Amino acid sequence: MPVDHVHPLVGTANEGQTYPATGVPFAMTHWTPQTRAGETKCVAPYYFVDDRIQGFRGSHFLSGSCVPDYGSVTLMASLGSLQTAAVARASRFERQTEHATPYSYRVHLTDAGLVAELTGTARAGMMRYKFDHAGDGSVVIENNARGGDGWVRIEGQQVTGEVPVRREYAGSGKLAGFSSYFVIEFDHRFTGQGTWAGDTTQEGASLQQGDGLPLGVVSVAGVRTTTGGASKAAATLPTASTRPGFGVYVRFANVKPGETVIARIGTSFVSVDEARKNLQAEIPDWDFDKTAAKAEAAWNQSLSSIEVRDDIPARDVFYTAMYHALLHPRTFSDVDGSYPRFAAHGAVEQARGFAYYDDFSMWDTFRAQHPMLTIIDPSRDVDMIRSLILKGQQGGFLPIFPAWNSYTSEMVGDHSSVTIIDAYRKGLRGFDIQAAYRLMVKNATVIPDQADASDGMGRRGLGSYLRLGYIPVEDHMLEAFHKDEQVSRTLEYAYDDAMIGELAADLGKTEDAAAFRKRGANWQNVIDPQTGFARGKHEDRSWITPFDAGKKQTWITEGLPWQYTFFVPQDVPGLMRREGGPHAFCQKLDGLFAGGFYDHGNEPSHHIAYLYDACGEPTKTQQHVRLLMESEYKDAPSGLAGNDDAGQMSAWYVLGALGFYQVTPGVPEYWLGSPRFDDVVLHLPDGKQMHIVAKGSGAGAVYVENIFLNGKKIEGYKLSHRDLVAGGELRFVMRRTPLAH
Repeated sequence: MPVDHVHPLVGTANEGQTYPATGVPFAMTHWTPQTRAGETKCVAPYYFVDDRIQGFRGSHFLSGSCVPDYGSVTLMASLGSLQTAAVARASRFERQTEHATPYSYRVHLTDAGLVAELTGTARAGMMRYKFDHAGDGSVVIENNARGGDGWVRIEGQQVTGEVPVRREYAGSGKLAGFSSYFVIEFDHRFTGQGTWAGDTTQEGASLQQGDGLPLGVVSVAGVRTTTGGASKAAATLPTASTRPGFGVYVRFANVKPGETVIARIGTSFVSVDEARKNLQAEIPDWDFDKTAAKAEAAWNQSLSSIEVRDDIPARDVFYTAMYHALLHPRTFSDVDGSYPRFAAHGAVEQARGFAYYDDFSMWDTFRAQHPMLTIIDPSRDVDMIRSLILKGQQGGFLPIFPAWNSYTSEMVGDHSSVTIIDAYRKGLRGFDIQAAYRLMVKNATVIPDQADASDGMGRRGLGSYLRLGYIPVEDHMLEAFHKDEQVSRTLEYAYDDAMIGELAADLGKTEDAAAFRKRGANWQNVIDPQTGFARGKHEDRSWITPFDAGKKQTWITEGLPWQYTFFVPQDVPGLMRREGGPHAFCQKLDGLFAGGFYDHGNEPSHHIAYLYDACGEPTKTQQHVRLLMESEYKDAPSGLAGNDDAGQMSAWYVLGALGFYQVTPGVPEYWLGSPRFDDVVLHLPDGKQMHIVAKGSGAGAVYVENIFLNGKKIEGYKLSHRDLVAGGELRFVMRRTPLAH
């Protein structure tokens, strides 16, 4: 089964920022061991280097990111004396007993004296504790609210709670207008109970409201401030929040050796009642093994959409990458369709006939993760697109990077538009493309007022962009998390506009198509024809000096001019001409790789290796893509070269290993590379299959001699989405040495 080849601990060391998320694909809540407490920016719940577990968390951390967790709750069981605070209750564990899968997690906690197991559904979870010896057991429940607010209550034999959610980036620290709620039930009756805040406990009490400190957001020493965004990990990570923590505890006296206590937990972003409904619908009984088996089946169903038949170690890397690429965006609506209205306070909406999603790391995932979903799970991608459109309708602007069910103004570009356009132009339907188009045009033409801009709405620097055709270095985006980055914004807006132009043409909006296609050429305003590099530009149209393309610049986002020079996916032939033609373009690419300027750990580099295809040297695409697959992805906790960014890093591997990559989302075609496996079958949603054959790839053949689609030789270096999903056979004739150029 493909799930047997997934190793969730990959990426939990170094910069990966992943964690062993247990449950089902795209779950509302993931269940994970916790080694670091608090909802602190850039701190994931779990790090492989840690040797103590503080409990087991129902988490909403954006996998592979540098953002705070939110709306989370942690449970910790133990034998012996009661310890409440995270550091005090932390237990050593035996690494050899740690068994992590996508559908369950198990570990023996040495100090706590028990074996703990986790599993989950879309909106609920289960924990099973098996005690080592006789004694008095307890379970501590901690509300992880970032501001120290909310409450936890013991009601008879249930524990309920509210964890207020706070925003990040735009409106950082402000209440997001909704909370996470939980209901916890146990299969044993309590023999005692109490509340706690920090080191203070109240035996017999049933309600704990907040941690007793003034409300607010903690400033935690050790987390860097950075011009980087969600894709950069903290340089120094704190071990815990500086807030004291709070919650309740329940006791189970005189447990026997080998006795188990089971907790089942329902979660919701709407109310305690909805959390209870979710729990009753998804985990109606106390059968932990049955729940785990259902989660395993859900993962196998999703992972089996791509069947890798090669029995080689790279298969484990592949399915682990696929697992990471199927975690987000997260399900946000309850079993009855309820969800909190986007960017609002207190209002509840109803998703009828579809699931509503949130936490779109869109600057990252538009590149590969969403294109991957258009192939293997288009109906889910349609639900995600419906969710994006609803956010725009409810909030006023199409969100650029919606997370915490809020506007964020995090990152640059306007790529929700591209994700919608890509799906539509690939033939996906079931959403209102006219409504989406109106929102795209509003984003591209309406300058938000100061209040809206400060709240994260609209494009940054749009006034300058409309007036000059680029954003000058004098235009500082003070209301955004990324303050400047004018050249990157210009390049990304030009790409977005070009794709809006293509959609306008498809919709018969001829004048709009011409206008947006013209704006799609604005990339030329920030690629200096003398140096051939993306370069900062003053309002008087002079180029910024001094200039070094190999150094970080305030006008470039999370990268270098070397990398962003190649971000013209809408017009690669035009960029090639600007660089002096195909030969000079290939030499420029050679210079990037030879100079060490390629950075696979961050997204602006992800399409670059495929650009050799366009200048007539596909063997170099094949060489670099395969080298990146081997060097940047390992079957180890340190196996990711950078933040996974909600699955984008992993989705790059999934597509690349199949032999192609979508250089230009919005244009329904894939650029061909070097497949990693001899024998793969895409099981497409409509029952069709695409058999990808590349004999010798698994044994080290890197280079492609010819490619045949259903027996017909492919001329050129592109494969259309229509041909891919039509099924049949895609055959790569592989060789160990490159073809003579």
